[in-house]
Amino acid sequence: MFFDNVGGLVRVIVVGLLAYTSLIVVLRVSGKRTLSKMNAFDLIVTVALGSTLASVITSNQVALAEGVLALTLLISLQYAVAWLSVRSEKVGHFVKSEPRLLFYRGEFLRDQMRRERVVEAEVRQAIRLQGSASTSEVEAVVLETDGSFSVMSATDQDPTALQGVQGR
Repeated sequence: MFFDNVGGLVRVIVVGLLAYTSLIVVLRVSGKRTLSKMNAFDLIVTVALGSTLASVITSNQVALAEGVLALTLLISLQYAVAWLSVRSEKVGHFVKSEPRLLFYRGEFLRDQMRRERVVEAEVRQAIRLQGSASTSEVEAVVLETDGSFSVMSATDQDPTALQGVQGR
């Protein structure tokens, strides 16, 4: 009821340790960018890595070598796409979205909010989470490429961080 045999448990422990160690080695070789939370593509790769690791550990149908190869392939593809997106503007635009300005100098930018499917309550929540009690304390709210909100204080005299943000 709890397990078929001791061999299955030993397999999970041995394969789990080896697969996990292999994943860490490949991630270290590929660099910090591999598991960043920059865009939807990065999220997909992260979920796929977790799913692959779980399959390798729990499935008798997947050999350790096949699992390590699959993990290496996913990380290599992520590395290649990140490398290409840095060097090609077309690839970069295809893979990731641009940050979008949702609130600017006391005004909710409704067209931008509608385009990003964000409601006013979400923007106000981001402002509160930043510690502001009033929208007058806020210069801008930006929906970043990873789906998070950045709130810029109205005390910023030169909001150069808004360069490149859509909707301005």
